[in-house]
Amino acid sequence: MKTILEVITIEMQKAFESAGVDASFAKVTLSNRPDLCEYQCNGALAAAKTCKKAPIVIANAVVEKLQSCRYFSEAVAVNPGFINLKAAPSLVAKYLNQMAVSENLGVEKEEKPKTIMIDYGGPNVAKPLHVGHLRSAIIGESIKRTARFKGNKVIADIHMGDWGYQMGLIITELEKRQPELPYFDENYKGEYPERAPFTIEELEEIYPTASAYAREHDEYREKALYATYLLQNGKRGYRALWSHIMKVSVRDLKKNYEQLNVEFDLWKGEADVQKYIPGMVAMLKEKEYARYDEGALVVDVQEEGDKKEVPPCMILKSDGAALYDTTDLATLLEREELYKPDEVIYVVDKRQELHFLQVFRCARKTGIVGERANLKFLGFGTMNGKDGKPFKTREGGIMRLENLIREIDEEMYKKIMDNRTVSEEEALSTAKIVGLAALKYGDLSNQASKDYVFDVDRFTSFEGNTGPYILYTIVRIKSILNKYQEMNGTLDGLVILEPSGDFEKALTLEAAKFNDVIDTVYEESAPHKNCAYIYDLANAFNKFYHETKILTEEDETKRLGYIALLKLVKEILETCIDLLGFEAPERM
Repeated sequence: MKTILEVITIEMQKAFESAGVDASFAKVTLSNRPDLCEYQCNGALAAAKTCKKAPIVIANAVVEKLQSCRYFSEAVAVNPGFINLKAAPSLVAKYLNQMAVSENLGVEKEEKPKTIMIDYGGPNVAKPLHVGHLRSAIIGESIKRTARFKGNKVIADIHMGDWGYQMGLIITELEKRQPELPYFDENYKGEYPERAPFTIEELEEIYPTASAYAREHDEYREKALYATYLLQNGKRGYRALWSHIMKVSVRDLKKNYEQLNVEFDLWKGEADVQKYIPGMVAMLKEKEYARYDEGALVVDVQEEGDKKEVPPCMILKSDGAALYDTTDLATLLEREELYKPDEVIYVVDKRQELHFLQVFRCARKTGIVGERANLKFLGFGTMNGKDGKPFKTREGGIMRLENLIREIDEEMYKKIMDNRTVSEEEALSTAKIVGLAALKYGDLSNQASKDYVFDVDRFTSFEGNTGPYILYTIVRIKSILNKYQEMNGTLDGLVILEPSGDFEKALTLEAAKFNDVIDTVYEESAPHKNCAYIYDLANAFNKFYHETKILTEEDETKRLGYIALLKLVKEILETCIDLLGFEAPERM
């Protein structure tokens, strides 16, 4: 179904045409002065030059044509040429009732669904997830869910770092500690053990130890680099160790991402695209896209009109080694070959913008990606502490993601137990649900590209623009609907009535924005606009709740209308938070 703005715009187009003005000027938007009106049209100002008339003359002519339109309760021309509009209560009620019985609450799916790949997550194996991995995971998950809601085929790829120098460091340190392992015996011909010679806890200690030691000992570092080379060139024992590292790491990664309610369709990494690199490099040389610069193989990506220098995309270093540029190009090549996506969205740290500019331009220039596919860089800002610096532990170290989740869950548990309305067992399970909402909403309510301050106290509050406040609102509506059903009421077949009071009208208008908001969130890859909307909707509901007798309303018809409206508002809020990647408990 059309959005309510589209419905109103169509009526405005008719009025503009009747007034002798081109319908293209009849765009309607939400009012930026809600104290004066609900919607506005500034088309008369834009049409003045074309029509050779004063804007207010055009506006008055259009308003005159609107007087017989049943869609508006008020249409007023205001100097110098604004048209202020208020929707008729009958229009809003009719629209909401259509939403209530429509698939996806009336949000239209794409006419031509796209195949979209989203690259998010990006952890390095053998390292624990830390707070730096949070934003990519939860922003990417929300964008994935929204794109699927609009009817697209969406493929989520974690794109792990699983093939670089850190592997050589781990292998070298393992050999130092356990030289007797068969993986290091050149003469060993048998099958390697099925069980890894380390746990995830040991593995996560091995890497930082090896990394620190390599920085102080050149011989050790050279040995690790050579181990990386041997692994990448197929040394049997090292490949077997690599397989152990992957299995142990991926098992732990899945456990951590599950806590975040984040899911991937593909668990691919840099290792998966190594087979594409030789052919890709040969093509770049053969077609003369690449040139040598001080021994390194590069592709020029500077374009006419660039205000700043864009360095060449480096394909191979002077020693012949591949780089991130190389593997990211090979990944695009693989995606094109296997999935033929219409769009690829990268949800990564905004500080990588130059890298992806180089890669995208190189992929376009060389034909690795055709004109069909849209390559989109969605860079996110830093999650900072109250001191404005990247978020750390109290001791000043990098905080593991599972520890952050635990801290928030514990804080939510304390607050829930303070209310003493649920059992300890229910409080523990509820705390996890509400804690995840606090974490995700606290992040997603900020524009992705902006840095933000992660404030546990504020994010876990039940008041203000927070996840717990949104969930508390949903739980309050659930409680009212449950009580209504306990009074032998049914939620089937209810009809939303024309709003009669100001608070009821405000709530219906907010609910009617849902379709427009979701379309905008999808088109702009902007989860923060979803958050802003549900905060406004929750506020509108709570004002209505405090000013209205709902279950005790004596007029049964009016009471049933209220229940119908609350049912729809609950469904809207639950749909929105699902698109953000969390859910609401039954009680709080």
